[in-house]
Amino acid sequence: MPDGLPPRTLRDADALLAAGLITPAAVYDARAVGARYAIALTQAVARLITAPDDPIARQYLPHPNELISAPDEISDPTADAPFTPVKGVVHRYPDRALLKPLLACPVYCRFCFRREVVGPDGGLLTEAELDTAIAWFAHTPEVREVILTGGDPLMLSPRRLADLLGRLAAIPHIDILRIHSRVPVADPSRVTAALADALTLDKPLYLCVHANHAREFTDAARDSLRRLHGAGVVLLGQSVLLAGVNDSEAALEDLFRAMLAARIKPYYLHQLDLAPGTARFRVPAARGRALLQGLRGRVTGLAWPAYVEEAPGGAGKRPIGPGFPA
Repeated sequence: MPDGLPPRTLRDADALLAAGLITPAAVYDARAVGARYAIALTQAVARLITAPDDPIARQYLPHPNELISAPDEISDPTADAPFTPVKGVVHRYPDRALLKPLLACPVYCRFCFRREVVGPDGGLLTEAELDTAIAWFAHTPEVREVILTGGDPLMLSPRRLADLLGRLAAIPHIDILRIHSRVPVADPSRVTAALADALTLDKPLYLCVHANHAREFTDAARDSLRRLHGAGVVLLGQSVLLAGVNDSEAALEDLFRAMLAARIKPYYLHQLDLAPGTARFRVPAARGRALLQGLRGRVTGLAWPAYVEEAPGGAGKRPIGPGFPA
């Protein structure tokens, strides 16, 4: 990675070229991809890239194949839309529901299952829309867990995040709050003392950190996770099985060990969702099961995630790991 990377997020092909992350020959294709899907690499992520197709670059640098959709790929592979009672809420399971307060992320993964809707415009719920969403939770007593996702909820300011979490925690039947985020590894400088304070609640709060490769756990990332752990946040890990990123026993072992060293319990290993233009990342489920089977006896049970895929039609996650029917 060249020295002198500007201290900002790289958001287009010209910025990637100036940073030395793509070649002049790749600029045209990168611009074409950027016209359809959002591009963003933080300084923290860009500094990890050592080659155009290394496991970090592969996750974040635009590729022309993103504009080629396979016949089985769909724009809403997790079927959020049919299960949206009010804007920003997805209620797929009886006892828990998603809240998407915004659709902006610190980085944009090239395999994202919401890649058709996330982007720098943010998709931030208005105050009225947020009030409606929180009222829905307050009037739906069967829901006992709120999962904040998006986008990335840790892109909210500490003040707004604290207010949102406080309002949700004040609902009597809400027992658990969960946040899904890339921020601690992709933009660890955002994990300030103020942000950690915003996550300090009387009710249990779980932070599910998305990381796919052991190299994402830099010193800065580990410091951010230590700060969150010190604030009483329970840390879980989620990853996606990705060709060329972590589809080997050694890569998965290193990833799970890096998570545990950072105080994260590996929680989910996801089979890739069928989002448009993501075929180059696919790993057959049989291969995923074989990889996990190969790790049995080599890693502690603490390192063992649930290997899951999204069932068709929004039926939710189903286990597909070793020992479950294919």
